[in-house]
Amino acid sequence: MKISQKDVEHVARLARLTIAAEELETLTGQMDAILGYVDKLNELDTEAIEPMAHAVPMANAFRADEVKPAMGIERALQNAPVSGDECFTVPKVIE
Repeated sequence: MKISQKDVEHVARLARLTIAAEELETLTGQMDAILGYVDKLNELDTEAIEPMAHAVPMANAFRADEVKPAMGIERALQNAPVSGDECFTVPKVIE
């Protein structure tokens, strides 16, 4: 498929892009090369290929839930710079 400068200008207008005249020729060549590659891919026989959502098989990597004891307030607060009343103490943010 051959793309023209008019097609590139139309796509740029749809995308609300301003393209300088000197960029137009470069972009036309680049878009033509991209569409040529896609056209080449269309030559492949994909009749026996099943459509898929991902290129590689995907499976959940979730682990089973396990009930474990909590770490405790002392351990949770041991690295806090300031704590008090079994809570983290932070600077006041709202007046």
